[in-house]
Amino acid sequence: MATKPIIFTLDDDQEVLRAIERDIRRQFGKEYRVMRANSGAEALDALRQLRLRNDTVALFIVDQRMPEMTGVEFLGEARQIFPDAKKVLLTAYADTSAAIQAINVIGLDHYLMKPWDPPEENLFPIVQDLLDQWKSAYRPAFEGVRVVGHQWSPKAHGIKDFLARNRVPYRWMDLEADPEAKQLLSFMQDPRLPVLIFPDGSTLMQPTNVEVAQKVGLKTQAEQPFYDLVIVGGGPAGLAAAVYGASEGLRTLIIEREAPGGQAGMSSRIENYLGFPVGLSGMDLARRAVAQATRFGVEILTPAEVISVRLEEHYKILTLSDGSEVSCHALMIATGVSYRRLDVMGCDILTGAGVYYGAAMTEAPNVAGQDVFIVGAGNSAGQAAMYFHRYAKTVYMVVRSDSLTKSMSSYLIEQIEATDNIIVRCNSEITAVKGREHLEGVTVVDNVANTQQDYDAAGLFIFIGALPHTDWLPAEIERDQHGFILTGTDLFKEGKLPKSWSLERQPYLLESSVPGIFVAGDVRHRSVKRVASAVGEGSIAVQFIHQYLGSL
Repeated sequence: MATKPIIFTLDDDQEVLRAIERDIRRQFGKEYRVMRANSGAEALDALRQLRLRNDTVALFIVDQRMPEMTGVEFLGEARQIFPDAKKVLLTAYADTSAAIQAINVIGLDHYLMKPWDPPEENLFPIVQDLLDQWKSAYRPAFEGVRVVGHQWSPKAHGIKDFLARNRVPYRWMDLEADPEAKQLLSFMQDPRLPVLIFPDGSTLMQPTNVEVAQKVGLKTQAEQPFYDLVIVGGGPAGLAAAVYGASEGLRTLIIEREAPGGQAGMSSRIENYLGFPVGLSGMDLARRAVAQATRFGVEILTPAEVISVRLEEHYKILTLSDGSEVSCHALMIATGVSYRRLDVMGCDILTGAGVYYGAAMTEAPNVAGQDVFIVGAGNSAGQAAMYFHRYAKTVYMVVRSDSLTKSMSSYLIEQIEATDNIIVRCNSEITAVKGREHLEGVTVVDNVANTQQDYDAAGLFIFIGALPHTDWLPAEIERDQHGFILTGTDLFKEGKLPKSWSLERQPYLLESSVPGIFVAGDVRHRSVKRVASAVGEGSIAVQFIHQYLGSL
């Protein structure tokens, strides 16, 4: 709920200050807050705090004769902080010339002789007229987190990405381009970028994601020590399992190390998901799924990371990176995959400063009117191309194979072919990334024509390969040579199950080599890398989880 705009009064005479505050509050208190100060220094300190809190001053009513700072001097300082506020000077007869001069010097809107009795005739009409003028041009300030930093700062990018993916509204303020950002920093002692400014005026400097999460109200620690089902990974598979598990009475916890939605949550547009004929963004899908899961009582920790699992009889005990532990009967692993690093000279140095893994939609305004490059040939790469073409001058897709048809859905290929400012470079790869403080250019090699070409580039977005995040799992959980987790019949080798399988029955379809540990989504060996498939696996797994729990 928006706070009321402020009418700020200043006078070193306490009696006069109380009188003006009383009259103003009586007449205008329903629509405006009334604040007061009895010295210029005190008032300026208060204004700086109001500015940090994103509050708005509509009107100053200031006495001219004050010992340390005249009213005109104060208003000259105050208008640097709140330039749109209307200004009224309280004067005695001898101050008239100073007031008239102030109209030209500081843009004084009105001067008012003391005393102003009766206020109904000598005060209220003047103030009401000035407030009406102010209100006609007033645009409410953004209510939310403000992030101040440098455009090409990897740390700032990480914070923006974290806030966006966790659906926390924020306003980005580029220190090089936004004078307001510089002013806000001037109100702080020893600011260290990036700085987050919260609606209450408090700040975080160079924070971790956990610190940000705790400040904005995300849950980072479990409420209970034990759950029926713990799901590691909050992508489509994990969220689907949570919805079905919790709706059927299981005490369910999701542990997500970045943001609900996973890799799919970074997709700019998903058009082949059942039930959404015009498509939806991955972020919107994640938002809907989180709301649904929460309604059924699912507890979601983010950001939180599981670093190890140990097994004690029927219990699975998870250790988190903050040292806390959570135990459960059934564990689901739905950690998905991450993009492979592009092994090219200069790439690692510029990651987060023009080079990004995934869509990085928060950076779209920064590439407006410039050329961007997308490496990859899967659906995620195609969706990113269709998103960035609306901002960039040209979108170049760099594809190692001779065609997009091997890995991309036909509907996306058709859209790309019909888009004039998307150019697909097949049989090609990027061999160099250039830039000092941020990305400036790339080198593209055509492996068939054996040619090399340098391009200017404002952004490089990488969507190559898939790496499962499974190195935190105990050795008892069988994986293939790439780290994907084996389940069901894939666990049989020469007709035998691994030694870690301790039951007489065979593993369920989505069960790992350890009874009671299930797997769904992209992290599973031979899974179909599609959102709908991940949702289906997460949903199906709950049926097997119930069977497992029923046997304990």
